[in-house]
Order: sequence, then structure tokens, then C-alpha cells
Amino acid sequence: MSESSGSIFMVAAPSGAGKSSLVNALIAQDPAQFVLSISCTTRPPRPGEENNRHYRFVSVDAFNALRNDNALLEWAEVHGNFYGTPRDRIDESLAQGKDVILEIDWQGAQQVRRHFPEAVGIFILPPSIEALEARLRNRGQDAEHVISRRLLAAGSEMSHAPEFQYVIINQEFSVALQELSQIVSATRLRYGKQAARHAELFSQLGVRSAPV
Repeated sequence: MSESSGSIFMVAAPSGAGKSSLVNALIAQDPAQFVLSISCTTRPPRPGEENNRHYRFVSVDAFNALRNDNALLEWAEVHGNFYGTPRDRIDESLAQGKDVILEIDWQGAQQVRRHFPEAVGIFILPPSIEALEARLRNRGQDAEHVISRRLLAAGSEMSHAPEFQYVIINQEFSVALQELSQIVSATRLRYGKQAARHAELFSQLGVRSAPV
């Protein structure tokens, strides 16, 4: 095959914009095809978060060991904590034709593009700063000083939205989810992905396996 039939989708957003909720709902639509990359982080778990399900929670020393062994596809320091993406599961999933979703920040996305320039970038925006603040407060997971820090950081994070191919404004969840699904569907229909997924059919029909 000229390329893997699987794709990498990088989904970024300021904290509180609804990134995780959208990604989880997308995966629920087609759980057999999607693989959610589990990032490792040095921050403590929030209420309801489980190790190796939401994140792989590690110590700073363990994180540094992964980084020094070049076992991370990307890593960054965000709000005083380290986050990183282990590479082994991503390579394995792509080889199996799965679509890999990375919940990522703009710094990590820049690093991923160096290894996978074909990765699809999707940035989630809130409908307003006021809505973002309300969502951060309503989820009840962070202390006041953490909420203030996240709001201050949101402007800087959103300034990197132009680096992503697609932007979704998460005003109405169902609409945002539909738009996210449409991006995935369009990516799967790209010539190279279809040729990789249906190599035998393309051969039978006399269609080139790669675009001219």
C-alpha cells in the first residue's frame, strides 16, 4: 500500500472548550475504528479520572525517563505539568488501519507534524470567553487560581488556531460533533486512504494505487 489506511487526528482547544467531550462522543460512534492515544502526565488525577484510561499518570522522574529514551512522540509543559504522547501504540494502530486521535495542545501538534506531516489538525473554539469561563467553573474540577490561570492562557492558546486545518466553534454540542464527524469522513475518503483501504478493488478496476 502506498500509505496507511489509518489517519492521525490532532484535536486541540483551550481548557474548558469541550475537547474531551467531543472526542469521546466521536469515538462512541465508531469504537472499532478509533484509537484514543493515552497521554502521560505528571499532574494529579482529577475527580473521576482513571489511570491508563484518561491519562497515564506518572512521576516527573518517570516522565523524564520516557523523554530521554525517545519514547515520546511529543511532549510539553502546560500549566506547570508535563504531558507527552507515547509513540509505540500510535505506530501499531496506524499499521492496523486504525484512526488515531490525539488530544493535544498546539506545542505538541507542532512536534507531531514533524513526524507525521499528513496529520489532520482540528482546533475547538468556545463561542465566547464568557462561555469558556462558565464551563471551567461549572465542571467543578479546578481551584479558583487554576481557573484564572487557564483563562489567562486561553488567549495565547487560541492564537495558534490558524496552524490547524479545521476550526470548530463548540456553541451547540450536537452541531460541533456533527462537524467533527464530517472532517473524519472526508479524511477517510481521500484518494490515498481509499487506495490503501481498497487496494484489491483498485487493482481489479485498473485504478492507480497512488494519484498521478
